[in-house]
Amino acid sequence: MLTTGSPHPKAAESGGAPGHALHVAVVLGTRPEAIKMAPVIRAMENSPLFSPVVISTGRHRELLEQMLRRLRLTVTHDLAAIREGRQPSALTDRLIKGLGAVIRDERPDLVMAQGDTNTTLCGTLAAFYEQIPVAHAEAGLRSGIPGNAFSEELNRRLVTAMTQWHFAPTPRAAAALTAESVPASRVMVSGSTAIDNLLWTRHAGEGRSAFRSDRRGVLVTLHRRETRGATTRGIAAALLRLAERRDIEVLVPVHKSPTARDALLPALGNHPRITLTEPLDYFDFTSTLAACELVLTDSGEVQEAAPSFDKPSLLLRNTTECREVIQAGAAKLVGTDPRSVHTVVTSLLNDPDLYGRMADAPSPFGDGRASDRILGRLAGDFGRTPAPASALEVTAA
Repeated sequence: MLTTGSPHPKAAESGGAPGHALHVAVVLGTRPEAIKMAPVIRAMENSPLFSPVVISTGRHRELLEQMLRRLRLTVTHDLAAIREGRQPSALTDRLIKGLGAVIRDERPDLVMAQGDTNTTLCGTLAAFYEQIPVAHAEAGLRSGIPGNAFSEELNRRLVTAMTQWHFAPTPRAAAALTAESVPASRVMVSGSTAIDNLLWTRHAGEGRSAFRSDRRGVLVTLHRRETRGATTRGIAAALLRLAERRDIEVLVPVHKSPTARDALLPALGNHPRITLTEPLDYFDFTSTLAACELVLTDSGEVQEAAPSFDKPSLLLRNTTECREVIQAGAAKLVGTDPRSVHTVVTSLLNDPDLYGRMADAPSPFGDGRASDRILGRLAGDFGRTPAPASALEVTAA
């Protein structure tokens, strides 16, 4: 594992300049990244210790622009990097060049990225080339299968190799990092910033549930590459069987992907107890999640959010990097076999005790103060102010 063994010299250089706000370049490109970085950016904007700039690579462009407006965030640099038909190698080249140019122009004290997308990898690599230290939010997630989930698992591991500050959402994620020889002094269990934003959203009181009835709501989200095609058609068949029950409403926000639409719309579009919608914005999705009875999802961010609303989630995946939610008892990994999906959902709907145990399981992803811990640690390491005691926790237990 490639790691540098001492604090980055830029932290030491900058730390002695009184009154100098830390210039932080925040890199994002997808709607989930915007959601999870929003509370960190807002906290920076509200602090005299930080001066953030937001760099968007333009991934998930239509959804992202809508999300940024609702989250009250302003993009400083929009690279508009996505072009239809681009191969991953060409996109990576374009992202690194674009991000590198902005980072050279801005010369931030540090670059912050989140998660495991290609934007995160390219932003980290561009910062590494410019000798700018990197802070990684949601660090340490591992599925254990390097080739799984297209490029995400590889991205996580490559980003780790170039990161100075590793902000892990859970102790398990921190343990994964130290097991890969990342120095414990660089790892902090911060909690998940997704929970910070979830609580902020509920407090804001915006959004409206997309369910049409007062039946028991089953919320279904499908978006991952490995779920598309025949797998999605199989899940659609399972949803049709579930909708034979007259006590439920199945709600599916349909991903913009043509392959997802081709698999779902013809199969599910005419059933009276199945509601198909366009992708919901974050606020409406949050209200819909709060109104449902259970969740079927292949989404990492949804499985993190569901326990905060006491909603059991069934994961339509064969592996997950967020095993804490399973260990806590708030979720089950059910795979994508249609018969298995139908059997597990039916059991959960028919067994009040099982449902109650899953709904009452605690959220393993934090208390909504992750952003404060992250900024406290960064400010402390740059000599701006002593980091709070909670922000100095580096346990990997």
